[in-house]
Amino acid sequence: MTLFARLVFAVLVLAASPLAAADRPIRLVVPFAAGGPTDALARHLAEGLRVRLDRAVVVENKAGAGGNLGAIEVARAEPDGTTILFGTSGPLAINVSLYRNLSYDPLTSFEPVVMIGALPNVLAVNPKVPARSLAELIAYAKARPGQLFFASSGNGASSHLAGVLFNGVAGTEIKHVPYRGTGPALNDLIAGHVQMTFTDVLTAAPHVQAGTIHAIGVTTLARSSAMPEVQTLAEQGLAGFDVSVFFGIVAPKNTPRATITALNQAFVAAMADPALARVLESQGIIRDQDTSPERLTRLMQQEIAKWRTVVATSGAQLD
Repeated sequence: MTLFARLVFAVLVLAASPLAAADRPIRLVVPFAAGGPTDALARHLAEGLRVRLDRAVVVENKAGAGGNLGAIEVARAEPDGTTILFGTSGPLAINVSLYRNLSYDPLTSFEPVVMIGALPNVLAVNPKVPARSLAELIAYAKARPGQLFFASSGNGASSHLAGVLFNGVAGTEIKHVPYRGTGPALNDLIAGHVQMTFTDVLTAAPHVQAGTIHAIGVTTLARSSAMPEVQTLAEQGLAGFDVSVFFGIVAPKNTPRATITALNQAFVAAMADPALARVLESQGIIRDQDTSPERLTRLMQQEIAKWRTVVATSGAQLD
């Protein structure tokens, strides 16, 4: 997009939106700590939004309670488009089942703005596990019920719930071992203290390349650009197995439709920029072709229903 085209776009967007009347910067709240991959992605998007709207966009990290603190802050903010949430699967879909006293509701406390994309997980095993395919792993696990262990980054984390879902679909009895974060879980997998884990493709890729872990399969329906040679679990027989961390932007409930439209158009334009598109691809993000607010609404509804059953099966409860 040329400089002139960007200026015209910004003028048209601002003219159609209540954002034009506000003199405050846009706050993009990230419900996790600074420095992680979610934070890095949010900052790239914030810069793209700043360019499209010709307006200051400030990333604010509000970590705590699995993303709930940041979500609560946005849910309670003025619905004028100046405070928005960089939401993920946790606060927008999973946590409503994990926390009994959640003070917001993902479907009624927010106005969806745009679907950003999804980060696939990968099922990885210690190289000493004598399985190089999904069928071999399932057979190996079924022959040893209750004797194998999978690591997660913590109770209720997507890596935990992915393992619960896997046990249910594959008919295995692989025991869960929670850790305090992805790093310790991977360290124990590499050391052979546990046999497998589910982790995001970006984190797993260098370990797979080094040969310290082996990738059995990607957990989304489509292969990941970060590991294009690795088949999906669905391709290998687990039909419909689809587990990823999704990313979406939401605003407080009752934010005017014109403001939602303006923000949606700005984010879509930012993601269409080749430089930002390359960043998303390099981080293993699978872009969704439908970037409408309605698409994000449907996804949240589907994910909430899916994880409600899995959480109930897992017995995980975080409050």
